Amino acid sequence: MDPDLAFEVWSGERQQRIENVLAGALSLHAGIPVPLIDAMRHAVLDGGKRMRPLLAYAAGELAGADPVVVDAPAAALEMMHAYSLVHDDMPCMDNDVLRRGKPTVHVQFGEAMALLAGDALQARAFEVLGAAPLRDAGAACALLAASAGGAGMAGGQAIDLENVGVSMPLTALETMHRMKTGALIRGAVLLGAACGRPLAPAEDAALDRFARAAGLAFQIVDDVLDTEGSAAVLGKTAGKDAANNKPTYVTLLGLPEAKRRAAAVHADAVAALEPFGTGARRLREIADWITRRSH
Repeated sequence: MDPDLAFEVWSGERQQRIENVLAGALSLHAGIPVPLIDAMRHAVLDGGKRMRPLLAYAAGELAGADPVVVDAPAAALEMMHAYSLVHDDMPCMDNDVLRRGKPTVHVQFGEAMALLAGDALQARAFEVLGAAPLRDAGAACALLAASAGGAGMAGGQAIDLENVGVSMPLTALETMHRMKTGALIRGAVLLGAACGRPLAPAEDAALDRFARAAGLAFQIVDDVLDTEGSAAVLGKTAGKDAANNKPTYVTLLGLPEAKRRAAAVHADAVAALEPFGTGARRLREIADWITRRSH
């Protein structure tokens, strides 16, 4: 862990690291039927920002964790995220055809295989995390389940589906996105930190505040990019939220105010890290990257 590495170098090294870990976890020799493992690998490998693994590695560094220990939680987080994208893209949900610059899984492999691929990725995430050399693998699995379940990612998606065409108040929109997007981002930070030294209660609270703000900032920027971006840059269909009449920060606040809101939430995330000083450098850099990203 070289503190002098530029963020682009540090993140690139860890993106390659998690790519290798994921390739191993989704090996063609893992005993999974070939059509299914092909669909799983299509969903996970060779694409994506790997933001959740990066957050896990950065939080692990803050807590003094060996990256080898963070590998399994980072892989589990990315597989859980990928499963959600596979299901989110299906005709019964968003009916999207492009993801990470490639045909979506249901387009490439059919709806039934896409459904199974998402199910299998979720199961594989828990399998990998449960076998990890952590202080408390059971608690880690419980945190991942809570992040992805009915009070987290899946619950947020359900609220999203129920509010198509509805003008939501800001507080309700933020609650939805703290669940749909923010819960797994929060889980990434907390799981990464759990790979290192035990943190004091005040440190746990500061990390939790950071994670919640970073998750919200990511979603607001995502809404802005859905409005301003192109499919070629985003790697997914641009403007799909507006086309589907979904509530977003841009539709609720307008584009300029949504950008101001993203900046304010980013500032809150950075402020939460002040107690850690230079130890939180990578988390701070990821917060900056989340806010200024173009895809």
